[in-house]
Amino acid sequence: MKVWMTTLVLACTLAAGHSYAGAQQEKMKTCNADAKTKDLKGDERKKFMSECLSAKTEEPAKPVKQQDKMKTCNADAKTKDLKGDERKKFMSECLSAK
Repeated sequence: MKVWMTTLVLACTLAAGHSYAGAQQEKMKTCNADAKTKDLKGDERKKFMSECLSAKTEEPAKPVKQQDKMKTCNADAKTKDLKGDERKKFMSECLSAK
């Protein structure tokens, strides 16, 4: 019985940790995309990223909205300086990724 309870507690702990890490990773992607969209550099970017990442979320982590995904994919395509068919292919793959 003790082994079963220990296993259950460990599994719950790992699941909660994974959920938190995923939410933080999504927050980092969104903040990066916003900073790129605003074309922030240097100290201005550091300040924005710090504020963005430390902002409290009032709701539990939700799936990424299509609009947020579009911002992130656009920023990544811009960073990679993709044009034409390469950009279309990248955007298609980026937007269809889960």
